[in-house]
Amino acid sequence: MDLPVDEWKSYLLEKWSLLPTSIQLTISTAETLSDIFLQSSLLLQPQDEMFLKRLSRGYFVGKDPEAPLFYREEGNKKFQEKDYTGAAVLYSKTCLIDIMRAQTHGYPERLQPKIMLRKAECLVTLGRLQEASQTINDLESNFTAKPALADSPFHILQRNLHHLKIKIQEKKNLTEIFPAALAKAFEDMDLREENEKISSASSSVSLCTDPLKGRYLIATKDILPGELLVKEAAFVSVLTPGEMQPLHQALDSKWSTKVTNGDLYCHQCLKHTLATVPCDGCTYAKYCSQECMQQAWELYHSIECSLGGLLLTLGVFCHIALRLTLLARFENVGEIIRKLCDETSLKDISLPENKNMVKTLNYGQGESEENGKIVQTPIPGCDVNGKYENNYYAVFNLLPHTENHSPEHKFLCALSVSALCRQLEAASLQALTTGLKCSELKAVATPDFCPDLDIWGVAMLRHMLQLQCNAQAITTIQQTGSKENIITDSRQVRLATGIFPVVSLLNHSCSPNTSVSFISTVATIRASQQIRKGQEILHCYGPHESRMGVAERQQKLRAQYFFDCNCPACQTEAHRMTAGPRWEAFCCNSCRAPMQGDDVLSCGNRSCTESISRDHLVSRLQDLQQQVKMARELLRNGKLEQAVRRLLGCRHKAESFLSAEHTVAGEIEDGLAQAYAALGDWQKSATHLQKSLQVVEVRHGPCSVEMGHELFKLAQIFFSGFAIPEALNTIQKAEKVLLVHYGPWHDDIQELRKMKSCLLDLPPIPVGPSM
Repeated sequence: MDLPVDEWKSYLLEKWSLLPTSIQLTISTAETLSDIFLQSSLLLQPQDEMFLKRLSRGYFVGKDPEAPLFYREEGNKKFQEKDYTGAAVLYSKTCLIDIMRAQTHGYPERLQPKIMLRKAECLVTLGRLQEASQTINDLESNFTAKPALADSPFHILQRNLHHLKIKIQEKKNLTEIFPAALAKAFEDMDLREENEKISSASSSVSLCTDPLKGRYLIATKDILPGELLVKEAAFVSVLTPGEMQPLHQALDSKWSTKVTNGDLYCHQCLKHTLATVPCDGCTYAKYCSQECMQQAWELYHSIECSLGGLLLTLGVFCHIALRLTLLARFENVGEIIRKLCDETSLKDISLPENKNMVKTLNYGQGESEENGKIVQTPIPGCDVNGKYENNYYAVFNLLPHTENHSPEHKFLCALSVSALCRQLEAASLQALTTGLKCSELKAVATPDFCPDLDIWGVAMLRHMLQLQCNAQAITTIQQTGSKENIITDSRQVRLATGIFPVVSLLNHSCSPNTSVSFISTVATIRASQQIRKGQEILHCYGPHESRMGVAERQQKLRAQYFFDCNCPACQTEAHRMTAGPRWEAFCCNSCRAPMQGDDVLSCGNRSCTESISRDHLVSRLQDLQQQVKMARELLRNGKLEQAVRRLLGCRHKAESFLSAEHTVAGEIEDGLAQAYAALGDWQKSATHLQKSLQVVEVRHGPCSVEMGHELFKLAQIFFSGFAIPEALNTIQKAEKVLLVHYGPWHDDIQELRKMKSCLLDLPPIPVGPSM
C-alpha cells in the first residue's frame, strides 16, 4: 500500500473539494514545495488529526499480555492443519514472552532450571546464540551454587543441557560458514571493474545527460548477455506490510493469524526467517537477529516504534519519506538541508524524453549556452568531484515532478506529511537531531531545531512525490502450491519498496536490454542481451511488451511516470495492423485461422466465411477461465483425477476458439503437467509442459526469465522420470537462460547443477525405450 488508506484519502479529497476556490488556486499555483507544504499544513485542523488517530488505532501494534495465549492456541490449530509455516510463525510470537512472565511472577525455584533450559532452547531456535550461551552459563552457575539441583531428575536436565551446548556450537559453526557462502554469492555479484565516477556501477557504463532527456546510462564497450552492470544496495527500503487489515475489518479478534511477508522477512535486511526477533516496543517490527534489531533501532526505529499504526495508515511512501529524512542525520547534510530552505532549489524542472537530442557529456558536468558561450554545469546528484554515489545527496536530486502531480495529490501528500510532523513534534524527538553536527545545526535552524519541523516536512513531501517515479519494487520468487508436489509453481512477489539512486538513472523501455533481480536489499542489473558500445542501458518500469498491449502500456506510463513512451516496441506495435498479440488471439472454429476485426470478428482465411461477435468470444473466455480456476483448486486439494478430467475438458473447449499460443491454453497445459507429475506419469507431464513452453516462448521470448523458470520445471520432470539425456539437455538450456538473469549463485542455478551432478554420477543404464 504505497499511498494512505482509502478512508484517509477520501477524507482529504472531500476536504479539498470544500476549500474556497482561492485557497485551491493558491496551492495549485504554488511554485515551490515549501509553499505547497506550508499552505497545506495551515489547513490541518485538530478534528483532522483526531480522525487520523482513530484510523491509526485500527492497526494494533502495541504489546498485549493476553496475546501469547491466543497465538499459542492458534498455532496449535495451524499445526493440526499441517500448516507448519503458519504454526512456527505463531509459536515464535509467544514462547519467550511466556517464559519471562513465569520468571517474574514467582515460578517455583525447584522448576527454575527447567524453565531456564526452555528459554535457552527458544533463544537457540531464534538464532540468539550469545543470549542462549549466557542463559546456559547462568544455569550451570545455579548447579554449582546449589548442589542439590544436581540430584536426579536433574541428571536428565544436565544431559539435555549438554546436547544443547553441542547444538549451539554447531549453529555457531554454521553461522561462520553461512556468511562465507553468502560472501561467495556476493563475490560473484561483484563488479569486475567498478566505475570510478558512478558508485555501484560497472566500468562498462557511462553517465550522460541531455538538456531535454535528462540523465541516462550508456555502454562504453560491447556488453555480453549476463554481464553485471549495477550492484546497488537500497539507500532505504521498507517492507511491504502485505494484507494487514485494520481492526474494524477483522472478524473475530484484534490479533491476526494471517501470515504476511512482515512475519517471514527481516524488516531490516529482508532475510527470510521463521523465528523472528520481535522489537521490544511494538509487535509489528521483526528481525532475523539481535544485530539487525539493534541496527534498525539506532538508524530509525527508535523514532518509528511508537508511530507504527500511523505509518501503516499513511502508507509505504510516507514511511520511506520519514526514513529517508531520518537517515539524513548520519551524513554531512548541512548543505542539503540549507537547500531545502532555498526556494529556488525546490523548483522542479521537467525533462521530457527526446530521442533526437542525445549528447554524451563529461562526468559530473553538463553543458549549457549562456550569451553564446558553452558553460559547464554540474550534473544533478554528482558531488564536487563529479562522482555520482549512493547517498542522500543523490536521492535528494531525484526529480519529484512537482508540476505533473495533480493539486489534489499534492494536497493529500502535504497534509499526510504535516500530520506525521505533528506527531513527531508531539513525541518530543530530541533523538532526531543527535546525528547532526553542532555546526550544521546552527546553520540550519535555531537551537531548538525547528520546533514545527517545517524543514523536515518539506523534505518528506519532496521524497513522497519523488517516489511515484523513483520507487523500486524489491521482489522475491516465492513457491506456490504444496511443497510436497514434485514440481511447484513460482511467482514473483513484491517484498519491499526501496529507493536506489543509481538504478533510478536508467530510462524505461517496454522491451529492455537488462534484467533486475534482488538478493536481500541489493539490486543487481545484468545485460539480458548483447548491448553495443554507445547504446543506452534500458530498464523496464513495469509495463512490458510481453505483459500488455501498447495502448495499456502507454496509459500506465503516462499516469505514473508522466511521459509518452517512444521505445522501439511501442513504435513497432503502433504501426502494426494486427488483431493483437498471438497470446490473446481468438481462432476460427472451422479452420483454426486467426479471427480479425473489432466488434465483429471474421476469419482471416479468405476462403472461410466464419464470423462471430467479440463479446460472445470474450464471454466464452471468461467462462473457460473460471473452469480452469476450479480445476486448479482441485489440483491444490489433491483431487488429481478430477483435476485432470476438468482440465482436459477445458483444453477441448479452448481448441474450438483460442489460438494454440493463447495464454489460457498455456495455463491449461501447465495444469495438466502438474497433475500428471503428481500422479507419477512423467511422460504425459513432460508432453503437456512442452506445449506450455511454446506459449511462454511466443509471449516472453526464448531467452526470457519466464522461459528459464519453465525450463527449470521441465528439467525437474525429466529428472524425476529418469529421462537422463532429455534432463541433461534441458538442464543445460535452463542454466544458460537463468545465468543471464540471476548469475551462478541463484537457488535455481544451484538446484540445476545438483541435478546435473547427480545424473552424471549415475551408473550407465541399459538402453531402453525413451520416456
